[in-house]
Amino acid sequence: MKRIGEHRKLLGVDNTATLKDLKTIYRNTMKDTHPDKFVNDEEGKLEAEEKSKSIIEAYHFLVSINPETQEKYKEEYTETITKSNIQDFYLEKSILKVQHLNGKMFEYIGVPRNTYIKMVNADSPSRFARRHIYGNFIFRKSGEVMAD
Repeated sequence: MKRIGEHRKLLGVDNTATLKDLKTIYRNTMKDTHPDKFVNDEEGKLEAEEKSKSIIEAYHFLVSINPETQEKYKEEYTETITKSNIQDFYLEKSILKVQHLNGKMFEYIGVPRNTYIKMVNADSPSRFARRHIYGNFIFRKSGEVMAD
């Protein structure tokens, strides 16, 4: 959750920002900090490159968890969590990454380590996730693995 706050602060938005708001703010912010503005200032250019990377990361992250984006993937997500069991999962910096047997992968943000440990020790990680993960944490689609 700290990551979400940091990204919102960087772009100067709150949790009510629409995708259109995010895009406008992103574009305007990038105009101000684009490395190409620092033609004869190598130090300024390097600083702008770093800031630009942070802005790009923040923008993509916030777009991925935005309610409009969530709505776009709602049907696919619902089908995955109800019909496809978990193939693999791991926790990395409070982000639970869950790979499903249908190839879909989702990330759940802000999952406490003790919840992850309970999931590891559960008889059925899929059942545990349905009861304790899905619907309780902000999620985003993080990819798809092609089946062999």
